[in-house]
Amino acid sequence: MGIISLDLGTTNIKVACYTRDLRQIALESKTVAYIHADGFIEFDAKQYFSDIVSLIRSCVQKSAAAADWHPKQLVITGQAESLVVADAVGEPLRNGISWLDMRSRSECDELSALFDKTTCYQVTGQPEIIPTWPLTKILWLKHHEPECFNNAAKFLLLKDYIIFRLTGHFVGEHSIYPFSHYFDIVNKTYWEAPLKYCGVDVSQLPALVEPCSVVGEILPDMREMTGLPPDCVVNAGTLDHFAAMIGTGNTVNGIVSESAGTVSSIATLVENPFSAATAVPVYCGPFKGSYIYLPVCESGGISLEWFKSAFLPDISFADVDARCSRKTVDPRLTFLPYLTGVNPPEFDPNATGVFFGATIAHDAYDFALAIMCGVACLLRKNIENLQSSGIAFEKIISTGGGAKSALWSQIKADICGMPVAVPAEEEAPSLGAAIIGAVSCGFYTTYEEAAKHCVEMKTIYYPNLQNPEADMQYRLFCQLYDALGPVFSQFPSDR
Repeated sequence: MGIISLDLGTTNIKVACYTRDLRQIALESKTVAYIHADGFIEFDAKQYFSDIVSLIRSCVQKSAAAADWHPKQLVITGQAESLVVADAVGEPLRNGISWLDMRSRSECDELSALFDKTTCYQVTGQPEIIPTWPLTKILWLKHHEPECFNNAAKFLLLKDYIIFRLTGHFVGEHSIYPFSHYFDIVNKTYWEAPLKYCGVDVSQLPALVEPCSVVGEILPDMREMTGLPPDCVVNAGTLDHFAAMIGTGNTVNGIVSESAGTVSSIATLVENPFSAATAVPVYCGPFKGSYIYLPVCESGGISLEWFKSAFLPDISFADVDARCSRKTVDPRLTFLPYLTGVNPPEFDPNATGVFFGATIAHDAYDFALAIMCGVACLLRKNIENLQSSGIAFEKIISTGGGAKSALWSQIKADICGMPVAVPAEEEAPSLGAAIIGAVSCGFYTTYEEAAKHCVEMKTIYYPNLQNPEADMQYRLFCQLYDALGPVFSQFPSDR
C-alpha cells in the first residue's frame, strides 16, 4: 500500500511516493518552463502535463522495488491561480497564464469600480482585486483576445486542468477557488455577479467539491502512460500552503506556518472567517468547514530567485548563502521586496522593488543579504498585522526553499522576534498531501494521528538576544524599511 503526491509548483513540479507509514521512497522534480513575451508570463499547459506524466512514471518505476508498495491514491496539491482556457473537450486554446503575470492591471481598476472592497471581502475573503486573480485575466482575454474568449468552453485553474487530464472530470476544490475572485467562501458556490459582468456562465466552470476528496479513477490511457495501477484513484487534495500546514502538524488553531517558497506566506487556522479586526485575506481551509487566514506575499522568495538569476547566474544558492553568512548586515542598505507589487497589509499593485543606501563598498552578496532582510521585514509586518487582529502565537514553522537556509531562518527569527522552527521533512507540501491520502485511505484515523507519527522539527532558530550589536542593526534596518515603504509604493508601475 502507498500514496503518490503531486505538487503543481510554480518553480518546480514534484512527484513523491510514500509507503503506507508515510516514509518517502522516491522523489522526482522538474523545473517549470515559462514563456516571457511582451511582459507576459505564460506556460504551455500541455507540456506542463506531459512533464507530470514523465515524473509519475519515473517515480513509480523507482518505487516498484519497495516491499508491498502499491499506490492507492494520487493526491494533488500546488498553486491555485494560474489559468487555463480550454474548449469543450479540455483542449487548451492558448498558453496558460501564470499567476505571476500582471497583465490585467487595468481590468482590476475596472472591476474595483463596480464591486466595492467591503462586498468583495465579505464574499470572497479578499480585501483587494489584484492582477493575480483569474477573474481579472478572464476580463483581459475578453478585451484583448475576443476570439479566444468567445471560443472558450471552460475556464479552468491549473489544478482543474490536471485533474481533468487524469480523470476526465471537470472538478475544482474549495481551497483553491477563493484565489479566483469569483467564489463565495461562506456559501461555497461561485459568485455570479462578477462572472456575469465578464461574460462567463457558471456552466463554463468546473463542478465544486470539498478539499481532500476523491475525484475518481485514473483514465485507462493515463494508467498506461504513468504505470499507475487500475485501483489507484485521484484525490483533489488542497492548496500547497495548506498541504504544507498538514505536513508540519499545523492542523489545529493556534499554530502558524510560513511557506518560504517563490511566494512567501503565513497561515493559521481560524473558526470564523471574518473575526479579524482588519481585512486579513481568508480562505476555505483543507478540512470541511475550516478557514485559514493567509497573508500571501508574492514578492517573497522570488526576490532572491530574480536577483540570483539576473546577477549571479553561475553561483548556486548554497554558495550565495555561504558568502552572505560571512558578511555583516549593513542596516543602511535596504531592500523593499515589491517586485510584483505588494500584497498585505498594504495592498498596492503599483509598488516597485527598491534598493536604497548602496555605496561603492557593497558587492552582489551585500545586496543578496539585503534581500533576505527585506523579505524578513515583510514577514514581520504581516505577523504584526495578524497579532493586531487578536491572533496570538509564539513561533513560526517555516517550510519551502527558503527554510533550507540557516542564515535566512536566523534572520527571520531575529527580525520577527520569535523562534523559527524548520521541520525535518523539507518537502512539507508533498508530505502533507501524502498524509491526506493516508487518512482518506484509512491508514490513519485523523490528521493529528498521522502527523504525530511522521512530523518532527529538525532545527529551531531562536532570536539572538545575546548580540546587542546585531539586534541594533536589525532594528535600524526595520526602521528604514518601514520609513521607505510608503514613499516608494507611490510610484506607478508600467509592468
